[in-house]
Amino acid sequence: MSFTTRPALVLAGSALMALSACDTPLDFDLRGGRAPNTAEAARNATADRPEPDGRGVISYPGYQVVVARRGDTVASLAARVGADAEQLARFNGMQTGDVLRQGEIVALPGRVAEPAGGPIQPPNSQITSIAGSALDNAQSTQVTTTALEPAAQTGAEPVRHKVERGETAFTIARLYNVSIRSLADWNGLGSDFSVREGQYLLIPVALPGSETEPFDAASAPGEGTPTPLPPSSTQPLPSQDTKPAARPVKKTATAPDLGTTRTQASAKQSRMGMPVRGDIIREYQKGKNEGIDIAANPGSTVRAAASGVVAAITEDTNGIPIIVVKHDDNLLTVYSNVGNVAVKKGDQVTRGQKLAEIRREGTAALHFEVREGFDSVDPIPYLG
Repeated sequence: MSFTTRPALVLAGSALMALSACDTPLDFDLRGGRAPNTAEAARNATADRPEPDGRGVISYPGYQVVVARRGDTVASLAARVGADAEQLARFNGMQTGDVLRQGEIVALPGRVAEPAGGPIQPPNSQITSIAGSALDNAQSTQVTTTALEPAAQTGAEPVRHKVERGETAFTIARLYNVSIRSLADWNGLGSDFSVREGQYLLIPVALPGSETEPFDAASAPGEGTPTPLPPSSTQPLPSQDTKPAARPVKKTATAPDLGTTRTQASAKQSRMGMPVRGDIIREYQKGKNEGIDIAANPGSTVRAAASGVVAAITEDTNGIPIIVVKHDDNLLTVYSNVGNVAVKKGDQVTRGQKLAEIRREGTAALHFEVREGFDSVDPIPYLG
């Protein structure tokens, strides 16, 4: 090693020691700390999950959940908080002997004894006397516990989402516009982000003042970088001698009118319109998903994909309405997971007419099918 390179190595080692002593994340773009720290912004897009009490209970006015400890089963967790193990298991779609992950959220079907500080309440507000009486009555029916440290906490009550068949952590995160990492941290999900049907998830609460987009808490891109001077009328930009990228293409014969040779598939595309505005989150798969699932905001209008007659209005096993509309050429369209039905059997409907709304409970998505007679077909070729 030459003596000329040794000072550089000493300086590099000193720099690394200085960086390792810092409490804040490294500023890799080396702009003197003036640039936005995007990693910190991503972590702080949502608030941290509230700390549970000594039993692991997080208590809100509307519900309570328990944070599992290492080695917990449904039965041991129920014994710790004074809940019925069988009822707790059924409520969460589990068995009493199932082993829980450390940090996993388990929803309580009924209220157990409140922490000494009471449930977490919205800032600058109090629970109404009616709700307070209801909580007191619920407490009186539970087993008594030892006194806990006061934990008077405030914060927004998160939405509690029940996972339905076909949903994943990714579709749920996109549905509520939160990051998958925040959803996993709040609910103690595993590294594969797997969820199960019937599981309850807490939707992370956005930080006060932040927008609905997950990373709006970050500063504007480029902040901390010197802004270049704008062009000046007194000092115009230098002239540039540019050359065209390519020579003009010679005019060719007129292209044929493809509209006169429409195929059967293209004719199908003009038959129907999208029944609701949204993204397709589950595609058609014969024998597994007989239609498509379209995510939409709760309360969004569900419209008839084409003109026809309301052939049937029925319900699934959970009592949720299903609408069937009959069209020409022996076609049927099916609309399920809806509410507030606006038509009745036998009604004539036109394309775009309101049939119902997206449900405000459960999964905010429409299941839409197209059937040729009794056989399901892929709806995509029919949708304009």
